Amino acid sequence: MSAGFQLGVIGSLALSVASSVAIVICNKALISTLGFPFATTLTSWHLMVTFCTLHVAQRLHFFEPKAIDGQTVILFGLLNGTSIGLLNLSLGFNSIGFYQMTKLAIIPFTVLLETIFLKKRFSESIKLSLLVLLLGVGIASVTDLKLNLLGSILSGLAIATTCVGQILTNTIQKRLKVSSTQLLYQSAPYQAAILFATGPFVDQFLTNRSVFAHKYSAPVLGFIVLSCLIAVSVNFSTFLVIGTTSPVTYQVLGHLKTCLVLSFGYTLLHDPFTLRNILGILIAIFGMALYSYFSVRESKKKSTNDALPVSQMPDKEAEPLLATKDSNDTKKANGLSHDC
Repeated sequence: MSAGFQLGVIGSLALSVASSVAIVICNKALISTLGFPFATTLTSWHLMVTFCTLHVAQRLHFFEPKAIDGQTVILFGLLNGTSIGLLNLSLGFNSIGFYQMTKLAIIPFTVLLETIFLKKRFSESIKLSLLVLLLGVGIASVTDLKLNLLGSILSGLAIATTCVGQILTNTIQKRLKVSSTQLLYQSAPYQAAILFATGPFVDQFLTNRSVFAHKYSAPVLGFIVLSCLIAVSVNFSTFLVIGTTSPVTYQVLGHLKTCLVLSFGYTLLHDPFTLRNILGILIAIFGMALYSYFSVRESKKKSTNDALPVSQMPDKEAEPLLATKDSNDTKKANGLSHDC
């Protein structure tokens, strides 16, 4: 793994964290303070502004578009758009605690899907670090766990579509040799379209208010524009992180964002903060540190093995390496990145 590639990964992770925390703070002000609760419709605007920005960048030759099979990109865009809508519905039909559990469940389900369908192997060390991380985030963010049938079904669908969408984001980039920018440019219109069509109805169902009847004051419009501009960075960095690392790593990063948002909420917005929050965040950070350490160690080990002729490798490692070579080539860069 080259130093330039490592710097690129670090840069994409930093951009993802910074932009995601910024947009959460912006949207919190927009929704909580200014009373604009139409999250699904707002997301459709985010995606359309992202597409328009990338279109201008492409016209200015900042990147070259690459044709992707129409059916693939349409299904991919619709799947990602659907996952966003389902996550919002899950939040609407479940308690906050159950919604947080839904987000936590994305990591183990992603690991399960990659293990079954992509034959990817996760060491016991990685699994342990993910368990510590999930325990910490759960302690910090999960409060009540009220269950209902419809909410549980929506959460299950949200988990499934999110996991598959994130795995496809990495797989498409690797197998079709397209960049994160090219894939986002091709798929953003379809993600925006499904949310444009369904967002107002989902939001009205959840809030009993119409986005079309809302009074758009100057501060509301200002924060909407700011939110859309930050979203360009969020969407770009999401695809970039997934493409250069793995869906699991992206979800780990997402839980780091959760801890940062909790901390910023307490520091800047004076949200309630308890000893339980502090303990959970510390455990989660420890889990993230373990995950990072084991991921880097295993990445270096794989790089060393790849540099050796097969005849020089231990017999017990040679056969699994050959058996999973295509799968590892598809997801290298730490595996398959990506989280809410």
